[in-house]
Amino acid sequence: MFFDMSDKQSLTTKVYTHIRDGILDGSYKIGDLLIETRLADELEVSRTPIREALKQLELEGLVQSIPNRGVRVQGISDDDLSDIYTIRLLLEGQAAYWAAERIDTAQLDKLAETVELMELYTRKNDVPHLAQLDSEFHDVLYSAANSRMLKQVLASLHQNARRARRSSLNEPLRPADSLREHRAIFMALESHDPEQAKQAMEQHLHNAHLN
Repeated sequence: MFFDMSDKQSLTTKVYTHIRDGILDGSYKIGDLLIETRLADELEVSRTPIREALKQLELEGLVQSIPNRGVRVQGISDDDLSDIYTIRLLLEGQAAYWAAERIDTAQLDKLAETVELMELYTRKNDVPHLAQLDSEFHDVLYSAANSRMLKQVLASLHQNARRARRSSLNEPLRPADSLREHRAIFMALESHDPEQAKQAMEQHLHNAHLN
């Protein structure tokens, strides 16, 4: 069995997550055709969860149905990434501002732990772990902002920029710079300083986009 069936997620959700992650990580490349029967064989499932997952991915713009051929990967283009960073720059500073006002002790403790782990994996130059910790840091910040709609939008944008984040973190000096930027954001949140948190977040996004 390809999937761990003890996991409480539905089979369709597992299939959707697997294919989406493959698209965002580049395992399924832009222009590739995703054939239901092949995916069903690959993932050892019936065609029904494949079909449902592909429908959801089409709604998100990650794939496109081609009549009589299958489903083609659209993925995230360079233009899409530029748009994502611009939108995040407009919205994520506000999320940091609200988070500084609303963050609780448990969330601060989680961020402190995440930054500590970032320091460890920066020394090891372990990009996969750093990319995962980056996601965890931003997820906690989105939750701390306490805005359901903002969290939904930003979480999706952050997920779609996954491959670009890993590419950025592969630049020689970027992991250390990213660590300093996350630490600055954390310190502003810990001080409950909304303006400083907003500025630190915007600087982080600006620097990440340059790499």
